[in-house]
Amino acid sequence: MIIAQKTKDPAEKTESAGQEEKMKKFDHSLLKDPRYFSDGRMDAHSDHTYYRCEEEREDGKTSFRHSLNGLWKFHYARNYASAIPGFEEEAYSCKDWEDIYVPAHIQMEGYDAPQYANVQYPWEGHEELHPGQIPERFNPVASYVRYFHVPESMKGKRVFVSFQGAESGLALWLNGKFVGYSEDSFTPSEFELTEYLKDGENKLAAQVFKWTASSWCEDQDFYRFSGIYRDVYLFTVPDVHVYDLRIRAIPDETLKKAELEIVTSTWGKGKMKLTLSGKGEILLQEERSLNGEDTCTWEIQDPLLWSAEEPNLYDLELEISDESGKLQEIIPEKVGFRRFEMKDGIMTLNGKRIVFKGVNRHEFSSVTGRHVSREELLKDIVTMKQNNINAIRTCHYPDASPIYRLCDEYGIYMIAENNLESHGTWDIAEFTGDHTDIVPHNKPEWLGMMLDRVNSMYQRDKNHPAILIWSCGNESFGGKDIFEMSEFYHKNDPTRLVHYEGVFHDRSYNATSDMESQMYPSVEAIREFLAKDDSKPFICCEYTHAMGNSCGAMHKYTDLTDTEPKYQGGFIWDYIDQSIYKKDRYGKEFQAYGGDFGERPTDYNFSGNGIAYGGYRDASPKMQEVKFNYQNITAQVSEDSVKIINKNLFVNTDIFRCEVTLAKNGHVLRTETLDTAVEPLSQQTYRLPFGKQQRPGEYTVTVAFLLRKKTLWAEAGHEVAFGQYVYQVEGSPEAPACGVELVRSLHNIGVRGENFEVLFSVLNGGLVSYKYAGREMIEAIPKPNFWRAPTDNDCGSLMQMRYAQWKIASMYASHKDYRKGMYGPANAPETTVHENSVEVAFTYILPTTPASECRLAYEVTGDGRVKTTLTYDPVKELGDMPEFGVLFKFNADYDHVQWYGLGPAETYADRKHGAKLGIYENLVTDNMARYLVPQECGNKEEVRWAKITDRKGRGMLFEMDKENGPMMFSALPYTPHEMENAMHPYELPAIHYTVVRAAKAQMGVGGDDSWGARTHPEYLLDTNGKMKFSFAFKGL
Repeated sequence: MIIAQKTKDPAEKTESAGQEEKMKKFDHSLLKDPRYFSDGRMDAHSDHTYYRCEEEREDGKTSFRHSLNGLWKFHYARNYASAIPGFEEEAYSCKDWEDIYVPAHIQMEGYDAPQYANVQYPWEGHEELHPGQIPERFNPVASYVRYFHVPESMKGKRVFVSFQGAESGLALWLNGKFVGYSEDSFTPSEFELTEYLKDGENKLAAQVFKWTASSWCEDQDFYRFSGIYRDVYLFTVPDVHVYDLRIRAIPDETLKKAELEIVTSTWGKGKMKLTLSGKGEILLQEERSLNGEDTCTWEIQDPLLWSAEEPNLYDLELEISDESGKLQEIIPEKVGFRRFEMKDGIMTLNGKRIVFKGVNRHEFSSVTGRHVSREELLKDIVTMKQNNINAIRTCHYPDASPIYRLCDEYGIYMIAENNLESHGTWDIAEFTGDHTDIVPHNKPEWLGMMLDRVNSMYQRDKNHPAILIWSCGNESFGGKDIFEMSEFYHKNDPTRLVHYEGVFHDRSYNATSDMESQMYPSVEAIREFLAKDDSKPFICCEYTHAMGNSCGAMHKYTDLTDTEPKYQGGFIWDYIDQSIYKKDRYGKEFQAYGGDFGERPTDYNFSGNGIAYGGYRDASPKMQEVKFNYQNITAQVSEDSVKIINKNLFVNTDIFRCEVTLAKNGHVLRTETLDTAVEPLSQQTYRLPFGKQQRPGEYTVTVAFLLRKKTLWAEAGHEVAFGQYVYQVEGSPEAPACGVELVRSLHNIGVRGENFEVLFSVLNGGLVSYKYAGREMIEAIPKPNFWRAPTDNDCGSLMQMRYAQWKIASMYASHKDYRKGMYGPANAPETTVHENSVEVAFTYILPTTPASECRLAYEVTGDGRVKTTLTYDPVKELGDMPEFGVLFKFNADYDHVQWYGLGPAETYADRKHGAKLGIYENLVTDNMARYLVPQECGNKEEVRWAKITDRKGRGMLFEMDKENGPMMFSALPYTPHEMENAMHPYELPAIHYTVVRAAKAQMGVGGDDSWGARTHPEYLLDTNGKMKFSFAFKGL
């Protein structure tokens, strides 16, 4: 195994070592050897920045660094045999090569293609390989060249180069001499260039290999990219330089005092002046001498503690000078005092049981792949904080450094995950029992690489208070190698815990993980597991698979954290869709997913599991539920009081403004402020500023907690939590409407009243015309509807196969009873005349096996209202259906929607906790959620009334039937069948209609996983007895 020479103080560097390095040659055949992953690479170190003087520190720009980002000369080859031999030589001119931007993935710059794959390896089916072997026919090689002059400020100094991220193997030459080689796509690779530099122009040449032996351990569920995709810079060091810095700020058990420990690894001898300050006050100022490795400790009294709720940070400044007192460098760092530990089998932060309200976050941009801009990153962090997400798992590799600093600053807990996933080597082996090809498992030849990776991440990120847990990696089975990685963390960092989910599949080294971590168990499975074995706390490192229209029944998991102390939360899969901007054949941009770049094998739209959309990174409708389920304050509201349960660990509710709003029939009557002061982890009941209302109507009482002042992540007034209560005050019944005129004809039945006329067709079997104020409203005969466009979860659980008869029933229901003759009297509707109304009812035969039928009745009253009733006697063999309601088509000019029901985002039977009852409005097109594949979306639950109108405010009103109660309502530009036929938004037809669905209910969307988990039974439609649904519509 070839590993980096230990990077010592320059004075210790021997001449013979230099001679040896000059003679090194790059050997491409070693890329197949998992023991070859580091050659001439510098030791990993902390991510601190150092400045030459106070002015630089204030500006945040250090002259010790010189960026090499920008245009590089570039050559692309499909494989190593096609790459240009000797391109790195000084004499070979690359100045006429093409240009490429660095940092960037080559696949996002027009070379090769992005390839999305989940478990399967990207070369499967193209070349037959075993772990360690690498593809030879197609394995892109990116050759880069950068010509540069040594900056004036670096002349005569030691000069190094840092590649913050290159995927997956990087070989480096300077002026024709081989400098070194490195693997691990997600941590820095740094090399010393000093002895290869020359005066004038220098030629830095790099070759980046898409797949190396280590690619077997980089089988994460993501797009497969390659190239130099993170920052590149030259750097130098002063004569006395702190190369590595370790800061530990751990309170004792009383939390009243803390030990601040600082360990420095210094090149050269000198002095350190340390200043610790907070809130404008200096807590500590001392001088110490520096020589090699030094450990200094101080006791800090009554430190303000760091947590996600109160991310208190102190400023640490180290001024490094030489022995004569001349300033060499200034190192600023942030310090967070916090104590994270296992107490009595429960994870605690600063003495309190912690609950992770987390999300997995791939580092991904629709514009640049895994090179995410600071603006995009900041938007993610702000969105998370605004939606009560308190934790990130960096899946499944170390991110670029900025996110760790932002999590320290904004207050987000982190599981920092190592770059490891070998899912494709063991998913079949788990069933066959043949462990031959599983890596790393117990294979000694992979252990060095694994320990190198955990060391690289640990050394870089060890000073971040946000990191509570180190994770060995993801979905790589079990075995000794991963156990040794865990032991590395335990040995080097007793201040944090260690996570690894894979022991669930292989318990041979169960001590690898300090907590029981599982993926996608049901709530019942978690309870059952803890009943048998509660020796460790339990988290879901992945749960609530947010693919497409998902996150149903998420509340069951968050509720469990309140009742089961050992269950300490989970991390939603995942934060953002991995989708990439692409243009369709007509030049219109869309969000592309796996397979859209012609790449195979692929896992298609399985790349889209985000609670945030790709592109502009906006929250998707699922976020409404996430925010509510993750809120730290529960408000249980009644007519005249509110019980406030403060689940915050450290903050009182008095830091928030509490507002109580009373609304009647959706219209706000008054808003009052309520003074609350509920201590952390306690509860209290308060009287509301107003009592129960007496006048008839429906009332909502909403208690909301808002930020009192602006924070880093939201303006003052931002809502952090709410609770709502709804009650009715009954009034006298409305007077019946006046009568109507019935017109009976041979082929049509007409019903007429003031300002309106309704026409029913005997021939065509349904309501063919509704004219209001002389305008025809109906574009197509309303039909019974039992179908929805399948969601991604539906596809995973084979809903279409299981419920296919209901789709056919929705498409091909007919009033013509083929069993009794196509044109006989059996097909005529039933007409009943009541005192103030006329009812016309059609029976529809459904093409199911066994055959079934339903009845759709229209009762017309003199005010233009049409009470519509759908009934169905369940046929046992057919079971339940996705939806039970009526589908209308209106002219697309009716493009405005207003509704009194749950909102503002879409809601479903199993995803409506985060919604509020109120009056909302939007455009019909706004209800088309931007899921990667068109599917059921835009639904509204518990709707009292809804209207679709044109720009003049004219259109159709839909009202619930009092006996039936609130209805499900949807207004979209497409039918479920049109949406189902499209695999991309650009495949949807041009908009011609507004399609309204009014229904008794629709099945929930589910979300425990997206590959088999079904909608929970209580969110399915009840077909045990006769089904009946009534509502009314009327022209406006």
